[in-house]
Amino acid sequence: MSARDEILGRIRTALGPDRAAPAEVRRDYRLTDDRSPDELLDVLTDRLEDYRATVVRCAPSEVAATVGSALRTALGEHSPADVVVAPGVPADRRPDGAVEDDGRPAVALAGYAATVTGVAVAIAETGTLVLDGSPLSGRRALSLLPDCLVCVVEAAQVVGSVPEGLARLDPLAPLTMISGPSATSDIELQRVEGVHGPRTLVVVLVA
Repeated sequence: MSARDEILGRIRTALGPDRAAPAEVRRDYRLTDDRSPDELLDVLTDRLEDYRATVVRCAPSEVAATVGSALRTALGEHSPADVVVAPGVPADRRPDGAVEDDGRPAVALAGYAATVTGVAVAIAETGTLVLDGSPLSGRRALSLLPDCLVCVVEAAQVVGSVPEGLARLDPLAPLTMISGPSATSDIELQRVEGVHGPRTLVVVLVA
């Protein structure tokens, strides 16, 4: 039995056999988006930039060069060996000299300056990138520990709304939803970036 099953079992026991039937979930919200692919890319770019992410567009043949240029801009003179990539990122999309994540201890990932991953889906309306723990997205620690995260997003992975995005995902996968660089604010509303994840987010849109 998994921890999830055990927790749900305890909840059922606590509620008892005479609990009321759950209320019917209304499904009359918008399930599709009629905007064109180009419009969705513009909306996604606008949302991400509003969240202080950097968005760069390129053609499929220019991904590796664009990722390398974005890393040089974000990291300055760091060595390519300071960059770790998710194992499922294709070879022609990796910056030269980057290291593939081989399952090393998570604490070792904090020593890298940047990570390069793909995504499972991108939601334009909320400016959200979803990583699902697949080889393309990498394990969760990979996207959280290095200070800079570069996500490569293909135009076909961009949907308009949250319901559309969720419909493409495995609900049992370890989903990580990213809307801009990691940031938090204290009681005086002083914004601090990089507290719970990457301080810098770069999104390479491939179209």
